[in-house]
Amino acid sequence: MFLLSNSRWVQMTERSTREGGLVVLYSDITDVKNSEMARRIKALEESERWIRVVTDHVPALIAYVGADMTVQFCNKVYEAWYGRNGESPLGKHLENIHQPELYQRLMPHMQAVLRGNSVNFEFEETNDTGETRYMLRAYVPNVDDNEEVIGFFVLIRDITDRRKTALALEQAYDNLERRVKERTAALTGLNSQLRQEISERAAVEARLRDAKMDAERANLSKTKFLAAVSHDLLQPLNAARLFTSSLLEHSFGPKAEGLVRSVSTSLDDVENLLGTLVDISKLDAGVIKPDIMAFDLRDLLNNIAREFRQMALAEGLTLDFVPSSAIVESDSQLLARILRNFLTNAIRYTGTGRILLGCRRHREHVLLQVWDTGPGIPEDKLTEIFQEFKRIRPAGSQPDKGLGLGLAIVDKISRMLGHEVTVSSIQGKGSVFSVKVPVGQLLPKRPTADDDRVVSNHGGLGGARIWVIDNDHAICQGMQTLLEGWDCQVVSAVSLEDLERQVDPAKCPVDLILADYHLDNDENGVDVVAEINGRRQRPAPVVMITANYTNELKQHIRELGHVLMNKPVKPLKLRSALNHLLRG
Repeated sequence: MFLLSNSRWVQMTERSTREGGLVVLYSDITDVKNSEMARRIKALEESERWIRVVTDHVPALIAYVGADMTVQFCNKVYEAWYGRNGESPLGKHLENIHQPELYQRLMPHMQAVLRGNSVNFEFEETNDTGETRYMLRAYVPNVDDNEEVIGFFVLIRDITDRRKTALALEQAYDNLERRVKERTAALTGLNSQLRQEISERAAVEARLRDAKMDAERANLSKTKFLAAVSHDLLQPLNAARLFTSSLLEHSFGPKAEGLVRSVSTSLDDVENLLGTLVDISKLDAGVIKPDIMAFDLRDLLNNIAREFRQMALAEGLTLDFVPSSAIVESDSQLLARILRNFLTNAIRYTGTGRILLGCRRHREHVLLQVWDTGPGIPEDKLTEIFQEFKRIRPAGSQPDKGLGLGLAIVDKISRMLGHEVTVSSIQGKGSVFSVKVPVGQLLPKRPTADDDRVVSNHGGLGGARIWVIDNDHAICQGMQTLLEGWDCQVVSAVSLEDLERQVDPAKCPVDLILADYHLDNDENGVDVVAEINGRRQRPAPVVMITANYTNELKQHIRELGHVLMNKPVKPLKLRSALNHLLRG
């Protein structure tokens, strides 16, 4: 095939004859060739059109810059930000597109990409209209067959909102740190046991400061930081709660008891603040995964009503509860968190009157509701209350200690579970918060390891023989003090070897083992308990305590037949679980 001087394409074909000659056939294929070229051009134009359609709908600034620093391609978002007086930046030199100061700041990065290096960086910039945004830029070199850089691709993302969120979290953390310091200063006059609790709180503050410095050096967001160190945050707080709960079991006189209750209240405040920040960070980081299954609402609603009835009475309120045995499909712990946040807000903002917890059946869904007789919420604020750090405080009400994250957590959990959350309110009369949960069906119950467990002969906790295994000496001491206050016989150890030095795990009688999941030297409580029960003729029941909220661990503990409790452990909840296990 070849091209003639008159722009005609000719195809030459050679064929041999029987006599040994050669026949040459020339065919004019100009029309075929032109049609093929037209198809290729049309395909290229269609491809270019689709590329532009796609890039124009991407919420980022996209462009291609040649080696001569001129813009050879850009999407509409790029044009809208850098276009001057409505003119497109296409074909223009970057020096004529960017303001002089910005161009000088970009120059070292552009020189780096023209040398063949991929570049990522971020800083603040202002366009011609005076709008200031924080941009994250990525420059990627385009190299030809000769390894020469002929231009580079530009991808710019607006991260202004993410920066604002990081600053808001930093401010919340600073407020938290200030409150911890104030509480610490208020406890300096207590006895030696209380001074030990203060030193543990100082250790929490030191860990928070160290973690903050590490996060800043690694340029990590506050969200990932809090999600990663939640276990370390809850360890000393768990120990402090155990000590204060043990102190409340003793009588020191009205003044000392008042101080101890003040310490317990302060710990509740710290726990609520830390728990809220950790929860919101885990939800944002995707650490928490829902464990959806069918379950009976009876126990969940009864436990929540029992827990919040005392809180309501302490505030001079009446909490009414309508029981239900409906079967729903959800994550029981996350659903309970939604209801607890509803009830906490109802108690916090209701000055006088009553609160109602109950549910209604609507075809294939159950509507769980919390009613209150509080001041109500303005109609224009009904969506705003679900935003982070947003609080609607009625005029004349006392300032509360929350961060404005309770309903934000509800919103994130409900979206994760696929449950619709609604709110209706009348100012001056009250509000009702609802969560819509699908109806479920219970599966046949599978046999568990409970059939082979030791059933205690004790009518309660008195005389119960309990082994405590935790790598934190403070938690061991606090747990032992608390359990001995309940008339239990306690052996505490920081490891299996430590337990073996005190008792014979294979032969010594024990009614229950209480173990922490995270131990030293890459060990975990599940393996240690399995080793102990493997030596015994009959295994002892187990309560596993952890700050790990993953579904994998929850499912693993459930399959083993152990009871799982999350840190920080609430003494009343612990005592209820021990009573349940010891009574068989």
